[in-house]
Amino acid sequence: MEEMPRIWIIICILVIVSAAQISAAPLESGFTSAPSASASAAEKDSAYRQARERLLAAAGKYERTPYRYGGLDRRGLDCSGFVYVSFRDGLGVSVPRSAESLYAWTEKIQIERAQPGDLLFFKTTGNGKISHVGIFVGGRRFIHSASEGPATGVIYSTLDERYWSRTYAGVGRALPAFAAENARADSDQRPESSPSNTRKTGSERSSAQRQQGPSNVFVGFAVAPTWNTYAANGKVFRGGAGHLCTGVNITPFGQPMILGIELRPEWDTALGIFRIPLTLSWGLSDKFLIFAGPVLSFGDASLKVGDSSRRYTGGTSWLGAIGITVAPFAYRNGGLNVAPYGELAWQSYFSDNNNDDNIGADLAAGIRISTGIRITWQKK
Repeated sequence: MEEMPRIWIIICILVIVSAAQISAAPLESGFTSAPSASASAAEKDSAYRQARERLLAAAGKYERTPYRYGGLDRRGLDCSGFVYVSFRDGLGVSVPRSAESLYAWTEKIQIERAQPGDLLFFKTTGNGKISHVGIFVGGRRFIHSASEGPATGVIYSTLDERYWSRTYAGVGRALPAFAAENARADSDQRPESSPSNTRKTGSERSSAQRQQGPSNVFVGFAVAPTWNTYAANGKVFRGGAGHLCTGVNITPFGQPMILGIELRPEWDTALGIFRIPLTLSWGLSDKFLIFAGPVLSFGDASLKVGDSSRRYTGGTSWLGAIGITVAPFAYRNGGLNVAPYGELAWQSYFSDNNNDDNIGADLAAGIRISTGIRITWQKK
């Protein structure tokens, strides 16, 4: 019976040690440039700080890499694949391959204690499970490989964006913290406009500029044939349309969206006219945009129906074009975005033949359908 207390003491010690190991950062050693067991506290602090810097440098080299599910190279990366290659390249270690397993592997900490190099986790699928991961860079910002939104692939985002603040699940630590953790974390949480962040060295300013992520502004153009909704002149092909565009990705109220402006020259062989719409566009992403604006129309609009011509007026108007653009998928390479798209637009043409109804012809005059290719570029 006297042995029983000793056994329980040993069990308690083992439980305490195991709990301490579970709650500690998993990568105290075993990575490139890891400190030795005999290193001083100052040497360990320097090694852990440098390890985090190496991790962020490795991660930053993948910026602009497109998103690809299951990808592990520059042809494409998913979110956990991006974390995997960043640890592999920067520290020479292999980490768990899924967001959920990374979450289980890391030490859980509060966001107030987060340091650059810690991992941020998100629940984006609605099933309550960890489904997305990124690498914290400081100032509530993180780098990750996004599959949805105005910009995809490896990009910088912020927890101040509504989507990421709503789906945020927690912080995980893989590397031990360096000294003065709370002071450094508080500094990283300050807005960039705070006085303490305005006094930076040239190298610090360059580093901050590199971490600002993609530009919000994009430019581009599109070309497309247009098609008849009614066999006017016995032809299916109607003419050509395109646009020159510029726009900006914004996040009002934390909701990402796109605002743009387009100059849209259109050549219409069915009506025998040339049009120049100038439209404003809006959408939550570049997959679906609504546009509208004024139009200048040149030529006498008429549609040949049988042996006669049906005349139309009203082409030049302050609201001469309203429509939608749908681009369900895109090829993205860095800042370049190439997407097939379709458009359905209303044109402000009205029949002069009040006593002769012809719904098919009037639809042909007032509706434009086009399919083409849109190319946009956004500085990374």
